[in-house]
Amino acid sequence: MELIHAQPIVNSIIYSLLGITILLIGYFIIEKLTPENTWKEVVEKNNVAVAIVLAAFIIGISMIISAAIHG
Repeated sequence: MELIHAQPIVNSIIYSLLGITILLIGYFIIEKLTPENTWKEVVEKNNVAVAIVLAAFIIGISMIISAAIHG
């Protein structure tokens, strides 16, 4: 009977949580640097331009985090 090796699963969970944490920190930094509240602009005012910029930021930071984690 073959044992399941838990180390890769644990590593995936740790790196996922680390990536999400770094992404949230990056979002809050951008939120502080911009003059308007981006979440309020997107949700309440339906500002599509801000939503596109925010989505591009999240995708870009996610790609950087992924490249950094995978080497």
